[in-house]
Amino acid sequence: MRHLYYRIIGGFTFHHTTSLLHDSPQHSWGISIFIYILVPMLIVELAALLHDVDDVKLSPETHESKKNAVGFMKNNGVDDKVIASVCKIIDEVSFAGIDSVVPSTIEGKCVQDADRLDAMGAIGIARAFAYCGSKGRRIHDLDIKPMTNRNKADYNQNHNSTSINHFYEKLLLLKDMMNTETAKKTAMHRQAVMEDFLEEFMAEWKGEK
Repeated sequence: MRHLYYRIIGGFTFHHTTSLLHDSPQHSWGISIFIYILVPMLIVELAALLHDVDDVKLSPETHESKKNAVGFMKNNGVDDKVIASVCKIIDEVSFAGIDSVVPSTIEGKCVQDADRLDAMGAIGIARAFAYCGSKGRRIHDLDIKPMTNRNKADYNQNHNSTSINHFYEKLLLLKDMMNTETAKKTAMHRQAVMEDFLEEFMAEWKGEK
């Protein structure tokens, strides 16, 4: 599993993936214990593990076919129906600006919540600067305004933005896009962490502190 992530830099790491593997089942508890029992946990776990290995920003040549994810599952004897379910979740889970979708399954909603929560809070702040740094983006530039209301095609482009703009273009929007009650509660705390950071950052940037 790790070898699929060795080439990935800038916030998309094996730690991010294992974090989702831990968190995704927890968010299914936020729906209800009854539904949690019905959720096929193998699908949730595989989708959490493999959701980034064919990400369009990281592996555009395998994004459509999901060669890395499908190959891993086939090599480990995963049933074709499970593979299809996992691939569907991978298609639906990512943030895509105004084209973002609500997953069609309970499993997908749990994985999407975990993925988005990992982009928030203290870890989300660290990942944002790591990712933007890997793309050669500036930390902050008053002359470069955040690009909001972007569709999927626009969002996936490596446009000229900044690390701070990334909060306004994506991270601060995630709180209101959670699916489960558990995720919504966690997102409120992590949102506050990011807002406090941005307030402190701007005060220091302006020389006020």
